[in-house]
Amino acid sequence: MSVVVCGSVAYDYLMEFDGEFSDFILPDQIHILSVAFNVPRLRKEFGGCAGNIGFNMKKLGMDPIICATVGKDFGDYRAWMESNDISISGIKVIDDMFTAQCFITTDEKNNQLTSFHPGAMEEGHSNSIPDSEGIEMVILSPDGKESTILHANEMHSKGIPIMYDPGQGLPMFDKSEILNFIDQADWIILNEYEASLLSEITGLDRDQIKTKVTAMIITKGGEGSDIFVDDQLISIDPVPAENEADPTGCGDAYRAGLIYGMTHDLGWEKSGKLGSLLGSIKVQSHGTQNHKVELEDLLSRL
Repeated sequence: MSVVVCGSVAYDYLMEFDGEFSDFILPDQIHILSVAFNVPRLRKEFGGCAGNIGFNMKKLGMDPIICATVGKDFGDYRAWMESNDISISGIKVIDDMFTAQCFITTDEKNNQLTSFHPGAMEEGHSNSIPDSEGIEMVILSPDGKESTILHANEMHSKGIPIMYDPGQGLPMFDKSEILNFIDQADWIILNEYEASLLSEITGLDRDQIKTKVTAMIITKGGEGSDIFVDDQLISIDPVPAENEADPTGCGDAYRAGLIYGMTHDLGWEKSGKLGSLLGSIKVQSHGTQNHKVELEDLLSRL
């Protein structure tokens, strides 16, 4: 059995700012904002939501099918995936475009400023999900607008369960489109801000949204996560990290751990705890795909 991961495959440019953004952004001058930050440290990493989730799934012993479009500069990322035995069968190269690029600046309080160039990701609608036997579920992580609609319709028509993970792509869609995603989804996962934005766009409060799906998962960063299933609220405590090096990609690691638990019948509480454990391991490494994962150790810690 396999899990399809739809979304972005991107190069991440991660920069660290020695200070706090709030010291340089004047609230009363926000309408004429012109700010430059000196970033003494820069790293180029392999990233993108689908790439990150797929990487973590593979480290957990799963065989994800990453469905994404990339550009003519995909070579380095291709070599990285192949070295980690991650299948690229569902990835399509667009020869006249660049792979998506993400530029993230993090201050000393772990606040982040992000700029994202979608590049070839915008052509995701030209890449249908591969026909494969034994697809257990699909996670629709942030992607191009047309490709998200296409892949949701494809999976729904085949009766394959969908986890809707709108992320920062929420503002691309109007009310009717998002309501359709909710109707097609079996599960929804998002952070607190996204949950509030989802309610604002749809006009539905959280209680109304959670009745439309089997489970609604809301991540809360350093405060853990909440899983709403049936009439229950399962609160998952955060797992403290020994050294908080870089928060980028923690949410993607959480999703991989959660999905591992879901597909291995661990139950919602243990699945959420596994997600928190994996997120805690990720935060101790710079970049989104540089951490080491020992599955047996993780399961024993549960």
